[in-house]
Amino acid sequence: MHHRAVTAVLTAALLLTAGCSSGDGGAPEGGDSPSSRATGQSSPAERGAEETPPAKGSVKVLRTVTEDLNTPWGLAPLADGDLLVSSRDEATITRVDTETGEKSELGEVPGVAPGGEGGLLGIALSPEFASDHMVYAYFTSASDNRIVRMIYDEKKPAGKQLGAPDTVFRGIPKGMVHNGGRIAFGPDKMLYVGTGESGDTGLSQDKESPGGKILRLTPEGEPAPGNPFPDSPVYSYGHRNVQGLAWDGKQRLFASEFGQNTWDELNAIKPGDNYGWPEAEGSSDDGFHDPVAQWRTDEASPSGIAYAEGSIWMAGLRGERLWRIPLKGTEVSAEPQAFLEGEYGRLRTVASAGGDKLWLVTSNTDGHLTPKKGDDRILEVRVS
Repeated sequence: MHHRAVTAVLTAALLLTAGCSSGDGGAPEGGDSPSSRATGQSSPAERGAEETPPAKGSVKVLRTVTEDLNTPWGLAPLADGDLLVSSRDEATITRVDTETGEKSELGEVPGVAPGGEGGLLGIALSPEFASDHMVYAYFTSASDNRIVRMIYDEKKPAGKQLGAPDTVFRGIPKGMVHNGGRIAFGPDKMLYVGTGESGDTGLSQDKESPGGKILRLTPEGEPAPGNPFPDSPVYSYGHRNVQGLAWDGKQRLFASEFGQNTWDELNAIKPGDNYGWPEAEGSSDDGFHDPVAQWRTDEASPSGIAYAEGSIWMAGLRGERLWRIPLKGTEVSAEPQAFLEGEYGRLRTVASAGGDKLWLVTSNTDGHLTPKKGDDRILEVRVS
């Protein structure tokens, strides 16, 4: 049931290539100071047997889609190819034309109280977006972290296209750090939510608290049918700060997690399982669900993840790199590779752009680095 997904040989290789401390670790998300730490989905054709991706992959930056974004966090691809992007500190959602790079603000989300790692975080489109035009958002308010949904009316003037927010879930603990924030609709059309323990480590093991969990909700915000604990939104627990959610081609859920001072994690999520925090960080012999792979925190501090070309692609904040984790089932099939190290600074969000392409969002205006000209930006990359 609980398993160690990395062989001893691979674990040794990871240890040799690891660095030191995570961006969300003892420091906040990205690790430069106490800090804060999408969802991508690609749909390869169903195959009868597991396919093992090549041991070596590649990444090529095709172009800069747009730049001069302020604290971008969440990303939601639209059916026509454009992107919606949230601003953590400005509490706005902006539409980006992926052909021209032109930006148009939908509006500001009311009730957002930015501070530390909190603010307007993940966004997602309703599974019925073509008919209901609902945009979901996870944000930090004055009292908690919560999830709202708003109608996006393109016919209204720019800046006034978001309807009044309808709160579907509230009461997620907030803090200056570890607010989680990634939301994504799964293949089952349920809403999955990555939360943090807000710096109160005891919440992660408390199944009555939504902090330090992955939650699974109906689109209306109720505990989803089939959840592992009766009448509970909790899907998995024992997490520290989950900011990445993605499904592989066979609808298996993976999540990235910030460690404290030792290990950041990529986890394969099994309903009802305990992932160990704060009793365990990384692999352990204590009966918790071990990670698929782990990194020293200064090499990762992972936020968004996406699945493409047989691998999970993981954006590193403090690590300032894009990680490729090739998979066979829920095990790593070859040593993870790092790309773009230090080239674009902190990387916040990665999402599928279809096939072998990804959208990649930088995070250099979030207070940890001195932004360079053009920060922050969205890149289109090709991967293999």
